[in-house]
Amino acid sequence: MQARVTLLDGSLFTCTVEKRARGLQLFEKVCEHINLLERDYFALSFRDADNNKNWLDPSKEMKKQVRGVPWNFSFNVKFYTPDPAQLSEDITRYFLCLQLRQDIVSGRLPCSFATHTVLGSYTVQSELGDYDPDECGSDYVSELCFAPNQTKEIEEKIMELHKTYRGMTPAEAEMHFLENVKKLSMYGVDLHHAKDSEGVAIMLGVCSSGLLVYRDRLRINRFSWPKILKISYKRNNFYIKIRPGEFDQFESTIGFKLLNHRAAKRLWKVCVEHHSFFRLVSPEELPKKFLSLGSKFRYSGRTQIQSRRASAQISRPAPHFPRCISKRNILSRSLDGDMGSGLYAASKAIAVSDLISTATPERRTEERKEDPEEEQKPQSTISALRRSFLEAGGEGGVTEWEKRLAASPLCRVDDSPMIEPLEPDEVRTERQRKLSLIYSIAVSQFRFSSFRGATRLSHFKSSFKCVLLFLDHEGSNRCILRVDFSFKIFK
Repeated sequence: MQARVTLLDGSLFTCTVEKRARGLQLFEKVCEHINLLERDYFALSFRDADNNKNWLDPSKEMKKQVRGVPWNFSFNVKFYTPDPAQLSEDITRYFLCLQLRQDIVSGRLPCSFATHTVLGSYTVQSELGDYDPDECGSDYVSELCFAPNQTKEIEEKIMELHKTYRGMTPAEAEMHFLENVKKLSMYGVDLHHAKDSEGVAIMLGVCSSGLLVYRDRLRINRFSWPKILKISYKRNNFYIKIRPGEFDQFESTIGFKLLNHRAAKRLWKVCVEHHSFFRLVSPEELPKKFLSLGSKFRYSGRTQIQSRRASAQISRPAPHFPRCISKRNILSRSLDGDMGSGLYAASKAIAVSDLISTATPERRTEERKEDPEEEQKPQSTISALRRSFLEAGGEGGVTEWEKRLAASPLCRVDDSPMIEPLEPDEVRTERQRKLSLIYSIAVSQFRFSSFRGATRLSHFKSSFKCVLLFLDHEGSNRCILRVDFSFKIFK
């Protein structure tokens, strides 16, 4: 049968496979076509009759998975590595960059104005090379696509940053791109629509660290993989069994309701695969019993540990490969892996209301020692760009940074603010404010003369957790004050 695969650069790969062929056979043909050895982070996806994205199981026959729809597939990143610097080959990082550019342009990976400009400048350096005033016009980036609803202001800032990257190779630009994008709060998060026990609409996100829960675009809970004892589903319900906490005696089970049985099973399979890939040394073996309860599904590929060991043994010369140009006029509607002929998703992004908004270091150190002028390159990171905006703010009123952030193309229809991670200084200030407030409340509620004394005071150990248990003079009422903080905030 004829199978069509849309690659990350927008090109179309067509091949013939047997009717009873397994998914692995098609996947290997695609990887050989694009000359990719580090394959474990990638997979083939397809759309079912209800337009839901599904991952092609390499261990099963394709005809049993793709039913009622043409054999149209997309080659995508399935497991987003937390540290792209550990990838061995430049071609692997290049394909990861292509996937992340699709995520950004389509709106699946929300970014602020400053993030768009920094990432866009590295994209231009990777695709066009050094800035040349003789070849580049006044608006040479206007035909490139970096963000949904791209504005002229973003393009101007991208050109300003691009001019400072003279001498940077495409591979180095892609490494800087990945080092910045991996810090985004939604990096590598696979979102699924669900409802909690009270029927409130939420989003469940699966990533390398665990399961995330979002409501109204805010992350309200996080369950790391070590904290989860068991994941299961029944009908359209998805359950996670949580390990008892420090002050808990029993395990607890939390349930979520999904759209239907297929959606619950799809989420369960994604969780099983992510946990197996990022947490296990080797994949689990299939149950050998002839009659067994529950699903027989297991992750059949290599884990991240096995993949890194295999990558360390790659001995071939660095492959040469062409880098495509992200022209706007060749964009196609390839959101979430839809078929198309272009590189990125259409400039019309999906509704942001459906989303949640919130070079290796060693090589970089060596380059700085060799080239002291590298330290003086302005705005090479998101933090530096943000500081420049704050310093350039006008007198009083709204700063220039706030104006640009408010004009970010990722603002929701209801103009609600986006959620962005705080800078280290902001986190430190916020923690100090909260600790001061807690201390003031404790002092105002209890008089030191009425204390019998602190019955337990854990010292500052590795976890830096302090639990204060106070008893009043009657000994009947207790006040438990728990403060979690890092000792570094007092330095």
